[in-house]
Amino acid sequence: MKTYAVVDIETTGTDPKVDRIIQFGCVLIRNGQVIQRFATDVNPDKPISKQIVNLTHISNQRIKKAPYFEDIALTIYNLLADTIFVAHNIYFDYNFLNQELLRCGAPELTIPGIDTVELAHIFLPTEPSFRLNDLAESLGLSHENPHQADSDAEVTGALFLYMEAIIKQLPLITVETIANLSEPLGMQTGAYIRSLVDELKQKPHPLSSELEIVSGIALRKKKVAPFQHNHFTHEFPKKKKGKEQLFADKLTFRKDQARLMNLVYKHFTEEVENKNLFVEAATGMGKTIGYLLPANYLATPEQPVVISTVSLVLQDQLLKKDIPLLNQLFDQPIQATVIKGNSHYLDLQRFKATLLRPVSQKQYVLYQSAVLVWLTQTTTGDLDELNLIHLNHLFFKEVHHRGIAHLTSDDVFFEVDFLRFLHQRIKQSNFLIVNHAFLAQENVREIPALPKSPYLIIDEAHHLADICERSSMKSVNFSLFHRKVQQMLEPTGLFVKLEELLLGYDEIMRLLAIYQEELRYLTEAQLSLLEVLHETFPSEESVITREDIESFSLPDAKNIQKIQLYYEEINELQTQMSALLLPEESNWLKREQFVYTELLDLFEELRRQADIVTLWLENWLERYVHWFVPGVKNSSGIIKIADFEAALIPQTVWYERYERIIYVGGTLKIGSDRNYFPKKLGIPEATVKILPSPFDYKKQARIFIPDKGISIPELSTQEYVQYLVETLESLLKDPDQAAMVLFTSHEILQSVYGKMHLRFLQNGREILAQGVGGSREKILKRFSQSKSAILFGADSFWEGIDLPGDTLRIVIVTRLPFENPQRPEVQAKNNFLQNKGLNPFLQEAVPKAAMKLRQGLGRLIRSEDDRGVMILLDRRIITTKYGQRIRQGLPKELPIIELPIDEIGGEMSKFLNNFQEPEEK
Repeated sequence: MKTYAVVDIETTGTDPKVDRIIQFGCVLIRNGQVIQRFATDVNPDKPISKQIVNLTHISNQRIKKAPYFEDIALTIYNLLADTIFVAHNIYFDYNFLNQELLRCGAPELTIPGIDTVELAHIFLPTEPSFRLNDLAESLGLSHENPHQADSDAEVTGALFLYMEAIIKQLPLITVETIANLSEPLGMQTGAYIRSLVDELKQKPHPLSSELEIVSGIALRKKKVAPFQHNHFTHEFPKKKKGKEQLFADKLTFRKDQARLMNLVYKHFTEEVENKNLFVEAATGMGKTIGYLLPANYLATPEQPVVISTVSLVLQDQLLKKDIPLLNQLFDQPIQATVIKGNSHYLDLQRFKATLLRPVSQKQYVLYQSAVLVWLTQTTTGDLDELNLIHLNHLFFKEVHHRGIAHLTSDDVFFEVDFLRFLHQRIKQSNFLIVNHAFLAQENVREIPALPKSPYLIIDEAHHLADICERSSMKSVNFSLFHRKVQQMLEPTGLFVKLEELLLGYDEIMRLLAIYQEELRYLTEAQLSLLEVLHETFPSEESVITREDIESFSLPDAKNIQKIQLYYEEINELQTQMSALLLPEESNWLKREQFVYTELLDLFEELRRQADIVTLWLENWLERYVHWFVPGVKNSSGIIKIADFEAALIPQTVWYERYERIIYVGGTLKIGSDRNYFPKKLGIPEATVKILPSPFDYKKQARIFIPDKGISIPELSTQEYVQYLVETLESLLKDPDQAAMVLFTSHEILQSVYGKMHLRFLQNGREILAQGVGGSREKILKRFSQSKSAILFGADSFWEGIDLPGDTLRIVIVTRLPFENPQRPEVQAKNNFLQNKGLNPFLQEAVPKAAMKLRQGLGRLIRSEDDRGVMILLDRRIITTKYGQRIRQGLPKELPIIELPIDEIGGEMSKFLNNFQEPEEK
């Protein structure tokens, strides 16, 4: 019978050479049961820092009474003898404990070890975080005293048993495949998995009826639910009484939400002057339900309602939160499908190929193993279900889907392919949900991904113009491409593998040899172009003009012609090779098909590259802006091109496919300009409706501004950082009030965080900073669980965050949120607007800043019960003419109050605690 010793230690720091253990906890588990517990404080014979005291709640006074580690070293060693060591991040606990044992003259541990972090990565693949606290909360495991060794050991033991139970319920083929991959895992984690395979073989259980095994991989069965055309027996309820009857006790009637419902239904069903309707609906009034409910009376799979929103997060929120809520009301439920780009989905054929070509890198194996477990759970194959921050690892580049056109119909996975299943679901869905970037990419798709329909709803519509412009940005990174080609030409690279695979195919081999030579010529010509660009634009990202290219010397101009010729010849060779290779693909083994797929990826990349480089060299219409970003060396650099008229949607390929379009957002009117966004999108004649806000800003909110302040633009970066540190420390004295601090610069955010976070942590307050504490979602979750945390955020934290009630009542804005005018993209856009006779500052910069400030305010007031304070540390909103225009973008009744910095904290507390309201000055 194996005995598992689940161990956790708390220490004065992370360096075993100078730091000491202050607490040891251990839970002994045998045969799935806890048989013994042991925990003790340890006197480190040195003071514990405030930071560690606040983290662990172990005081210096408490540990003075505890034994020294020397006194218990042998006890701990004997306790652990003949056990298997288990810990959450075993490398820290095991190594630190060993250092302490050796320091005290006890024998070194040589027992096997298992890491529950690695097990969690594999067997809990969809968890958003693998921190012990987060896993305990997500799985409902009791964890009374986080960061105390006894409690941490207890919950790690519970987690270990939980995962063991999961493993024993998995199909044997899944666990066996993971065991075969597990050699690179840490310590004896792989051996543990292999031992469970032996147990499963001795006590086999039948395969779940919800699973099937295809080519050695266990998959969850997929079934498309056919759309049931029940048709409503009643019409859309236009009146309040009808809505209340429909809502029953599931929804509360809201006047402004009801107005939105009626506007949506009317625009989609009655004769209107214009196909485009803009509706500004305040954040927090339930706009999603406001457009979903009336649309469901019209939507069918033959004429689906297409909804475009700003992000993947909001797509999932629609599918998992809003639509299930509405479906409680209807006999005819909404059947919705989220559509993403091909690369978001797993290609089972390509994944199988990785299993036949083992890789010894641990992270690669962790991803492979996690996907094997996830395949027993997912029906969509959407890689975003894995909750990873990004999918940039080599593994995901090798297994993501490349499109249905790349599937082979005789492959064993063809019938269960995730992308084919997605298309089957689309045919049975009356709502299709995409994001703006996906919608914008319709312009470049050879085959449209979205159907024609009478109905399109664009949610968060104020983002559409910027996302259309960003989606038009195309770039080529020459240094990455040259490195890739070099690797492919090496003795272990792609082309040697292809020569082995194609032995005997004389014509293909001949073309392949010519192709390699063409690649060499192309890269040499690109290097020559890079050298010229480096000489002309040596130091920073620069906008390139037609005159710049035409000023090149004759040899350099001829080199450009060579580059374009090489692209043409390479494209012809790719066409010939594809025609010869395609009939042979079905004869190859999986691992051989993997090599072929790598070649097809190269073909695709070169076609894309040829299009971009040609566009960059030849298209000099005013709307296109060309950049060069120099690399560190003359042999590296990036070219970029963007279309500044990409936001003019009447010229897009998708615009004409929709008979009626509704644009919804919380901030569509900029100051007194109701048509700002219609004009940006090239539809100035569009109808605009502004729904009044349901919030009483006079009672619910305040903006405080220092009555005296520095001139931010005149300060150096160092002076500005110091000003922010001193001001924020003054404003954030109250430990009972959580606060969000919004920055316009990541660099400033990081500098302020670096100067403040340790001092605040020593006093028991944590500063969570974007770019430091994990993903946006993880930071927000930790912030919402803390009553006194401070969140530093930029960019994405200005909007799209739902922290209602007391979770967030203070927002501090460090400066007016203007875009950096020194950024080349901003400079280019400004030049473009000037050339069209427009003032870029007033037409672009000020409206964007006003909108962003309004969105920052939206973080505070999201329901009629919220109260909140914004502190704006930038007096330009008071002292400048453009500041007056920005103020026009805020609610008229919102009090804006100027006070000395040292008085703002007190007045803020009075307002939030509802004592008395400060008078306006």
